[in-house]
Order: sequence, then C-alpha cells, then structure tokens
Amino acid sequence: MSDLRSMKPEDLQSYVEVLQKKYEDFKAQKLNYDMSRGKPCSAQLELSAGILDALKSDSSFKTADGADSRNYGGIDGIPEAKELFSKMIDVDAKEIIIGGNSSLSMMYDTVSRAMTHGVLGSKVPWGKLPVVKFICPSPGYDRHFSICEFFNIEMIPVEMRADGPDMDAVEKLVSSDESIKGIWCVPKYSNPDGITYSDEVVDRFARLRPKAKDFRIFWDNAYAVHHLTDQPDRLKNILSACKEAGNPDMVYIFGSTSKISFAGGGIAMMGASEANIGFIKKQLAIQTIGPDKLNQLRHVRYFQRFENIEEHMKKHAAILKPKFDAVLEILEAELGDKNIAWWSKPNGGYFISFNTLDGCAKDVVAMAAEAGVIFTKAGATFPYGKDPHDRNIRIAPTFPPLEELRKAIELLCICVQLVSAKKILSSIS
Repeated sequence: MSDLRSMKPEDLQSYVEVLQKKYEDFKAQKLNYDMSRGKPCSAQLELSAGILDALKSDSSFKTADGADSRNYGGIDGIPEAKELFSKMIDVDAKEIIIGGNSSLSMMYDTVSRAMTHGVLGSKVPWGKLPVVKFICPSPGYDRHFSICEFFNIEMIPVEMRADGPDMDAVEKLVSSDESIKGIWCVPKYSNPDGITYSDEVVDRFARLRPKAKDFRIFWDNAYAVHHLTDQPDRLKNILSACKEAGNPDMVYIFGSTSKISFAGGGIAMMGASEANIGFIKKQLAIQTIGPDKLNQLRHVRYFQRFENIEEHMKKHAAILKPKFDAVLEILEAELGDKNIAWWSKPNGGYFISFNTLDGCAKDVVAMAAEAGVIFTKAGATFPYGKDPHDRNIRIAPTFPPLEELRKAIELLCICVQLVSAKKILSSIS
C-alpha cells in the first residue's frame, strides 16, 4: 500500500472498509492497556532490589561527616550522596542539594518559593508581580506546564527544532519582556521528542541577556544517563557555560534516580551556583528539618561510584531497547510509505514523539481509547493542552510487556490510517 494521499478516492474508500474491519476486530478483544505515562516496568525496578539490603541491622548509619542518618539534620543531603550524584548532573559537590524522592517536587517547590519570596536577585517575589511568564519549548513535558497553570504563570510556547528550542525566539522574548521569569528545558533526550540540545544551543542559553535580572533556566536533566545505545548523545555542561558567559546564577539543574532505582523511592537532586545553593538552603531550613537520609545512604552504599550507575543503566537499556525497536519497526512497516505520519527515533530517554497529519491526533487517541488502549491525551505536550496543529502523540514504550506493546502500536497504526484516510476523503469530496 502506497501514499494514501495519492490514492484514487474509490481505492481509498475500499481501504477504509478494510481498516474498519481490522479496527472492529481489535475492539472485540476488549483490550485494557494503559500507555499514558512513561513508567519503568517491573523488570527495571527489580534491577535495584539490592538497594533494600544495602543497610542492615548491623550497618553503621553514620555518614561521611560523622552524622547519624537516622536523625534530624542535613537539609541539603549527606556528603557522600552529594559527591556521587553531582557527577550525574555535572556539577561540583558544593553546587548540589540532595532532596527527597521527586525532582518534580523540587521543581514545584523552587517555583513556589520564587512566587512567595523570589529568587536570588529578585527585587520582589514573583507572586506580587502583575504577570509572570515562562517560555515553554513545545512539544514538552506536561507536568512542567501543570506547575505553571497551578501558579497562574502565563506560558509562551516556542517551537522545538532538531537541536533544541528555537533560540532566535527565546533570545528575542527574554531580552524584551521583564515579566518572563523562566524557561522549562529537558535538554537530553527531551520529552517527548528525544532531542539532545546541541553545543550551540547550550551556549546560546548561557549567553542570554534577560531583561528580568531574576530570570532562571529550569534545566530538567531527567534522562542524563538513560541511553538506549552504546553511542549515547553528549550534552554540554550548562552551568560551566553560564559561568564562562558571566551568568553563573541563571540556571537551576534538576535530576533524579526515579528511573534508575525506584520510581517511588529514588533520590532527587538540584544543582546550581554556590550563591544560589546558599540562598535556597536558607529557605529550606524553614521548610524541612531534613530529607530521608537513610534512603540517600542506601543508594550511595549500593551504587558506590558513578561508573557503577553507568553500568546499571546498560541493564536498563537491555530491557528497553527491544521495546523501542519493536515500536519503530511496526511504525515503519505499517506507516513508513503512507505519507500520513512521522516519528522520532531517539537515542535515549523514555518516549517516541509521533506526529499525524494536522487535525488528526485527538481523533486517533480517542479511537485507540475506544478499542481499549490509552495513550497520553492529545495536546498534553503543549501548554494548556492545546496543540495548535492537533498532530502530536506521545508514545511511552517502557511499561507494557513486549507483546502488549506490539498490539497497542498495531492498533495505533490502524487508527492513524483510518482517521487520515477519512480526512483525505472529506477534503476531496
């Protein structure tokens, strides 16, 4: 079967009837698959089972500085955790705060504190300003956008390109509008496109001259070590670039082990300049008496060295790559010559970004749901849930077993063809 957009109407109508029969067959199977989130599968979680035994009853609970990890204190994390995880997000051990189990919580708290008390260099808290805006490279991470909506922060979409956000647009916006206080970034294996920012893009970020002196780059490096091949993408160090450009305080870097160890019991971290870290620690001293240092100690004693984390992630890749390969193989076999869909081929991360013809994504996702397969809501990868072209669908291959995944993608391909063919027919009738 060739390009659907070049088929004769009568042939296309016949093909629709064939597709409809296949779709009804899928509905009859009464599937119940949920592919809406990028979650680790059980096999991945089992890789870290040893963490639970890293602290035993006869263990020393003392940290490197002699503190008892069972007690209060250590609001910025234990020294050995800072030493280990600073390597993961590419900062110095003096430039990191180790938190609880969620980097999303750290990002939320960072925005919340900025709204109530500002950031280092703020003249007034963001929340006391008439308008606060964030730039949102799109498609992007829906939970970033949800934080903005929660705090009534106006979102400005900026197009994602093959090497990162449209920096011409970013530079123009931040230099001209003082109400723009931040930008969300997933710089390595981006959610959902799988793009890693080029050196040029990182350098242009570092050289930004925002009109708002308290502007911050929220650098969510969630997939720093989440490679799918033995030739991983390389991401330039943003904090070093900011220092060289004279903007050492402009970036906050976030990361976690949520998709390295346990999604519900990992370690979150935040990197920034020493000045930023000092400012934030004073605020944290009011918020908490200390994070879960036992969990930090467990992780450190289990992984011990950053090189061991890298080896650990190769085991994750061995589980995930066959799933990504299966999705890409099915998409190519079913849609590769149809001229109705396009998709990313990431080198790491957790998602495949899939684009339909304009105006089709919502209908495709709805059809799949009716047949028992739930994908991320169409539009979720854009601010306010509004994809201006109604074409992007985020595919999350990680959680389902391989056979369920294959069946779900086969259904997706049928839905894409049905919706597209009907759209083409309606345009020529």
